[in-house]
Amino acid sequence: MAEETRPFPGHNHNHDDCVADLLVAAEKICKDKNIKLTPLRHRVLEIVAQSHKAIGAYDIIERIGENEKRPAPITIYRVLDFLTEHGFVHRLSSLNAFVTCSHLDLDHEPNFLICEECGAIGELATGVAEETLKQEAQNAGFEAKRAMIEVLGRCPSCQ
Repeated sequence: MAEETRPFPGHNHNHDDCVADLLVAAEKICKDKNIKLTPLRHRVLEIVAQSHKAIGAYDIIERIGENEKRPAPITIYRVLDFLTEHGFVHRLSSLNAFVTCSHLDLDHEPNFLICEECGAIGELATGVAEETLKQEAQNAGFEAKRAMIEVLGRCPSCQ
C-alpha cells in the first residue's frame, strides 16, 4: 500500500479534501456500527483532522471557544475517549496529544513517525513491529494488550 510507505502528505496534498474525506468516512462507520457521532464529536474530530500535527485537549477547547462556548475539559476528554475507542483518533503518549487515524479502513495498531522539527505526524499500519514486540513480551511471560511505537526524527520536508 503506497500510503503505508509514504505516511506524510505529498506536495500535491489537498488538505480540505483530506479532512472532508475523513469526516465522511467517520460518519459512514458510525452509521454502520450504529453509534452516534454527535455534533461535538464531529467538531472535535474535525479540529484534530485539520492538522497533520498532534493536538492536545486544551488546544481543542481553545479552538472550539473561538466560535462558541468553551466546553469543560472533562467533556472534551470524554469525546476524545469515544473517538479513540472507535479508532477515529490515536493518542500519542509521548506528546500527550491526539491525531486522526490515517487508516480508518484497517483494523490495526498504529506506529507513528514524529518530526521533531515541524511536528508533522506520519502513521504506519504495517503491523510487523507489533508482532515482534508481542512475541518478545510473550517470551518474557508478559501478556501484551497492544503495542504502539513512536519514532522521532525528521520528515521528508524537513530533511
